[in-house]
Amino acid sequence: MRNAQSQGQRKKRAAIAGFSLVELLIVIAVILIIAAMAIPAFIKSKERANESSAAQALRTISTAEIVYSTTYNIGYSTSMAHLSGNQLTADVNNAGLIDTVLASGVKGGYTYNYTVMSSDSQGNVTSYAANADPIVQNVSGQLHFYTDQTGVIRANSTVAAGPNDTPLL
Repeated sequence: MRNAQSQGQRKKRAAIAGFSLVELLIVIAVILIIAAMAIPAFIKSKERANESSAAQALRTISTAEIVYSTTYNIGYSTSMAHLSGNQLTADVNNAGLIDTVLASGVKGGYTYNYTVMSSDSQGNVTSYAANADPIVQNVSGQLHFYTDQTGVIRANSTVAAGPNDTPLL
């Protein structure tokens, strides 16, 4: 009888003890397999989010340029910094139309470059070009973007986009 009691107690303790090492290893292996499948998808979705953000940032710059031009009647701005502002007073040098992060030229895995293309005889900017390029190709994004005073956003998957590349729909 004593033997039966101790055997019953051992079974009870084994049931309370928890999972065996093999069971834990199987669970860890399943988790690693799921992670291996999910991580590449997460990276791709992050790239797509960065690309979408870059296209939207160029749209914001184009809209800000139109507002700047109609507000100040001096053509387009000479830099993205002039489109930004100090949030105290709006003027030609601190228009407050885009955020300071975008005006700095780096945002969401992309670098932004603004170039004055031409000016009139009074020095007013009549055309500009803005580019958004991934900081690290195929890591922070795959597409390069371009826009100018027409407001059309264009993309290229291999090199910096320009005025002859395919427009986004």
